[in-house]
Amino acid sequence: MLLKTFGGSLGVTVAALVAAFLYGGGTGLAVAAILGVLEISLSFDNAVVNATVLRTMTAFWQKIFLTVGVLIAVVGMRLVFPILIVSVTASLSPARVVSLALNKGNVHTPGSYGFLLHDAHPAIAAFGGAFLLLLFLDFILEEREITWLSWLERPLARVGRLDQVSVVIVLGVIAGAAYAFAPAGKISTVLVSGLFGSIAYILVTGLGSIFEAAEEDADAEARTSAGRPAAALALKAGKAAFVSFLYLEVLDASFSFDGVIGAFAITSDPIIIALGLGIGAMFIRSLTVYLVRQGTLDDYVYLEHGAQWAIGALAVVLLFTIRYNVPEVVTGLIGIGFIGAALISSIVRNRRQAGDGPGSDEPSAVLQSTTV
Repeated sequence: MLLKTFGGSLGVTVAALVAAFLYGGGTGLAVAAILGVLEISLSFDNAVVNATVLRTMTAFWQKIFLTVGVLIAVVGMRLVFPILIVSVTASLSPARVVSLALNKGNVHTPGSYGFLLHDAHPAIAAFGGAFLLLLFLDFILEEREITWLSWLERPLARVGRLDQVSVVIVLGVIAGAAYAFAPAGKISTVLVSGLFGSIAYILVTGLGSIFEAAEEDADAEARTSAGRPAAALALKAGKAAFVSFLYLEVLDASFSFDGVIGAFAITSDPIIIALGLGIGAMFIRSLTVYLVRQGTLDDYVYLEHGAQWAIGALAVVLLFTIRYNVPEVVTGLIGIGFIGAALISSIVRNRRQAGDGPGSDEPSAVLQSTTV
């Protein structure tokens, strides 16, 4: 199971490291390896959240996520996206940006690729922060039978009864971040970027809901005609799965903003960055599929909660980075901390539930209020 799931990732790692050595020698190899390890260690929360979406999709779309999705993540997000960002924000042609990217220089060298990308960071952080904050709020403001941090999640769920309250909160947070953190001349940029991040989330999730409902109606009708229970719904396919796939790619992009920017603290070479972060992206995708196929999220019910709290923390950190420099290790430790705590809480819950003996279908009140 492990070899089948992670075999492709190992193959990509070997190929990427060989390419990094041929391109940049021993230094290129070492830097690509470091970036790959950092990307993997900082993105466990991404894998858990991806798994919650991927487990609703058919095996075909899971394979698409591992193939086409990886190409989009590596070539699109880790290589093309930074070039486009610099091109738009610096009013330079993509060819000129590529020329700058292949030249030496770092975030402290005026006019360099790294410097221009760093200059675009407030817009990137506002977009990603708004998208991830909406994702977190839509989860945490929804009433659920099982809660993790019950003392906090249950009151927040009651607040969530207000229609569109998550959008109101995010727009207020973006406005506050723009005026509190944005450098002079970047306030409007942060406001507009945060607005577009909110629009992107609402559009993608809205389309997903529409197509999912249509697929479920069609599936229920087909099952009823065949004499099977209409309640036994199939996994997402067709348009619903396609929109979920797009949602996963946008989600991955939002998670990757800080990683792509932070990579320039190590190297300004876009080829090495793409190779190193690509290794991490491939392993995170394999880990996502592993979580789905092993049923880990079903066995450890608080993992999704922990990942969502990590997303909320990452969104806040992204907004803080509009002005302040937050080391990547801090972001990574926050994510790992939440997920580790959620895993421990899940293990404790499972042991207590097993102690209740067979026939206990509902978790006790103590289990539902497990906290870290």
